[in-house]
Formats: sequence, C-alpha cells, structure tokens
Amino acid sequence: MTKSMSKIWSNLVFTVSAVIIAAFAIIGGVIPDWFGKVANSSFSIITEYFGWFFLLSVFVITLFLIGLVVSKYGGIRLGGEKERPEFPFFSWVGMLFSAGFGVGLVFWGVAEPMSHFYTPPFSDLEGLTVQSARVAMGYAFFHWGISQWAIFAMVGLVIAFLQFRKQKNSLISTALEPVTGSRPITRNTIDSLSVIATVMGIATSIGLGVMQLDGGLSYVFGIQSSNWIQLLLIVVIFLLYMLSTTSGVYKGMKYLSNLNLGLAIGMLLFVFVTGPTVFILETFTLGLGDYLSNYISYSLRLQPYRGGTWIRDWTIFYWAWAIAWSPYVGAFIARVSKGRTIREFVLGVMIIPPVIACFWIATFGGTALWFDLKRNTSIAEAVHSDVTTALFEVLQHLPLTTIISVISMVLILIFLVTSADSATYVLSSMTSNGSLNPPKFIKFVWGGLMSIIAGVLLYTGGLEALQTASLVAALPFTVILLLLIISMSKLLRHEPLPVRKVDVKRFRQLEAAAKREQEKKNKEK
Repeated sequence: MTKSMSKIWSNLVFTVSAVIIAAFAIIGGVIPDWFGKVANSSFSIITEYFGWFFLLSVFVITLFLIGLVVSKYGGIRLGGEKERPEFPFFSWVGMLFSAGFGVGLVFWGVAEPMSHFYTPPFSDLEGLTVQSARVAMGYAFFHWGISQWAIFAMVGLVIAFLQFRKQKNSLISTALEPVTGSRPITRNTIDSLSVIATVMGIATSIGLGVMQLDGGLSYVFGIQSSNWIQLLLIVVIFLLYMLSTTSGVYKGMKYLSNLNLGLAIGMLLFVFVTGPTVFILETFTLGLGDYLSNYISYSLRLQPYRGGTWIRDWTIFYWAWAIAWSPYVGAFIARVSKGRTIREFVLGVMIIPPVIACFWIATFGGTALWFDLKRNTSIAEAVHSDVTTALFEVLQHLPLTTIISVISMVLILIFLVTSADSATYVLSSMTSNGSLNPPKFIKFVWGGLMSIIAGVLLYTGGLEALQTASLVAALPFTVILLLLIISMSKLLRHEPLPVRKVDVKRFRQLEAAAKREQEKKNKEK
C-alpha cells in the first residue's frame, strides 16, 4: 500500500462510514429477502415510535430560524463586516433554484398531488372530488415548502458562519464544537453520521430518478420495466458522473447544469402555456392560502386517536429525506452565500426555493387535476397503479407528447448526473478533513457506493426501501440538527453585533444635539 493510500484509509471518518455503507450493500445483495424484511420492520418501528420527534424537531428548527430573522443577530454577515455578497442577487437566486430543483420535485410534482387526490390525507374526506383536489394541492405545497428548506438552511447557516466568519472548515463536527467539544472520537462519530445520512439521502434521490426513467422508457417506448433495466440505468449514470467528478471537467459540468436549468424552465413554461393557464394560477394562489392557513396544524399533525399510516408515509418520510440530504444541500447553499447577512440568507433560502417548488407543483399537478376534474382522464388511477409514470401520464394530454416526454427524461438524467457529481465531491471533502481537493480514489469510492446502495435498495424493496433508508439515516442526524441550534446560539451570543444604519443616524443626532448644547453653554459664559 502506498503512502498516500495508507493516509486515506487512516482517516477514521472515511474508513468507518465507507465500511458501514459497504456492509449494507453487501448484506442487501447477498440476502435481499432478509434485508427487505428488516427494512420494512425498521420503517414501521421508526415511524411509529419516532414520528413525533421528526415533526417536532423540524417545527422547532423553523421557529428558531424565523426568530433569527427578527432578532438583533439578523444583521450579522456571513463574512467580515465589510464583506459583500460574492454573487449578485439574481445569480444567487438562480443557484438556490438549482439546489432546490432536484429530481425529487420532477418525480413528485405530479405524483404527490394526484396521490393525495386519489387517497386523501384525511380519512373522512372522499377521494377524487373537488374538495380532495384542493386539500391535495395544499398538502403538496406544505411538503415542498418552508419546513423542508428550514432544514437545509439550518445546516447551511452554521457552515457558512464558521467558514466565512470564523475561517474554519465546513465539517459538521466543527459546527458542533461549542456543544460537543473537540475530542477526536466525538468529531469522528458526528462526521461519520453526517456522511452516512448524506449517502442514504442521495441514494434515495438516485433511486427515485431511476424509477422514473424506467417508467418513462416503458411508457414512451414500450420497453418492459424491470429490475435489470433499473440497474443498467444506475450503471450508466455512475459512469457519467464519475467521468465528470474524476476528470475535473468543471466547465463541461457548468454547461450541463445550465442546460438542465434551461430545460427545466422550458418544460415549466411549456406546460404552463399549453395547459390550463388560468386554472394553474388560481390553483397556485389558493394552494398558498391553504398552505399558510394550515401550516401549524399540518406541521404537528399525527394520528394517535384514529390511527393510520398516511402521516408516516408522507410527511415523516419527506422530513427524513430532507434531513438526510441536508449536509449536502447545506454545504452547497453555504458556499454560494458568502457576504450575505443572516437575515438575507434565511429569508432567501426559506422563501425563494419553496415558491418555485410550489409553482412547479401547481403547474404540473394542477394540470393533471384539471384533466381529471374536467375531462375525466383518470390520471389519478394510473398514478395510483404506477407512481413512476405520473409525469408521462400528464404529458400525453399535451401537444408534442413524445418530444416533451423525451426532453423530460433527458432532464431527469442530467439532474441525476449533476447532483451525484456534486454529492461525490461533498462526500469526498467531508471524509478528507474538509479538503477542497479530495483524492480521486475517495471520489471513486463514494461514487461507487452511492450507486451500489441505490441499486440494492431498488432491488430489495423499491420505493419502500428508499424511504426506509432515509428514515434510518435521518434519525441520529436529527439530534445533530437540534444540537446545531444550541451551537449557533452560543456562537452568536459572543459575536459583536453590527452597527445598524438607524443606530448611526441616532448617534449622529445625539452628537449634534450635544454639540448644540455645548455651544449654548459657551455663549452663556
């Protein structure tokens, strides 16, 4: 073993987290039936006994961030006092748009509202009705709204504060030092949990994207859907993002990301214009109203009196998925937010991406609802039978069906490649002491493990296994998120507050008044 390889494997965070993920993959591949049963049992146990913990934690995080916005700490900059934003506002918005607009939204943009339309969130509400359509849209807005982005903002804020204000590395263990201290075993444990959570969250997204691509190939081209097709798609995606992440072709990936953004905006405008435009706008407006008016009740909603699994299958899964994703997304939004104030950061992250997400859902999901309510197209029934074909069920009722369906599959593919490429870099940095140029070997290991674990999860249980992976990984990391609140509070308590313009103005007024008073006394003498 060479000296450089020996150094890599001596990094406990890399070794421990890689071994644990590899063990999961091996067990799932060798004894898939047993692995699937354990996954199902884990899902039931975690959602039944810890569902309240996920809901309460996310609500507390959201309240904390809102409190920061209105507090005296909101004016503190993520950088020096004279630091100004590294990126112009609209460029920053575009980057947040890219970060929040992943394959998950493309997958669930139609599938979620139509699922709620068919099987309403409330047992006393009849499905496939006007009322269930309204509730479906409001609940979909809730799941893709402020709460999900509060999770990302919490991680991103602490990382950005330490990186740009305190010139420290971007590791989660560093962010928790004010609470947990700096003992090596504690730091390694925290960073390992962060890595494992991130891998599971990304594997879930890769799995969802592959399922949708498989569904699209079956729906558009008649290719028989199967596990082997899904595994082949994972191999193709792996080769593409590893080619990018190990070759350092950053300019190419930049162009690819811009192409993806253009395709996403183009698809959104196409459906908005060719679909029921007025209905979409009305759905968006009403959905926002329902979301905001029901925010607290939805945030803390459980079913201890009636029973049922709806909350577990949807809200708790979404929060767990977001928590598992948070180290990756948080690191990204921290990187592009240098120079902004805490107030600008929190408001931007918690408002801009959710509004974009809600408009996407209103456009695609609203179009699907309109066709079912006005044209009796039975899209909801088709989605209930196969959730992976949801997007393509809608597109078949719009002009240029085949062309736009192919474009949508290209969109999903590029989303998967760019997201996995960025995630590989973030994971490699996290497991090489925060290095900005991690070794290619580490990138290859994480790139391979992400694909393998995604393939194993799809093979052993499909969507349910993907959901379970996020839940299991997110549970310990939720504790870390709550500790980040305490850590951030301690850091801010000892931070000098910036001088506000209103304070300067008031000081000058007092100074002028004192000067006048002194001049008056001098004249009297």
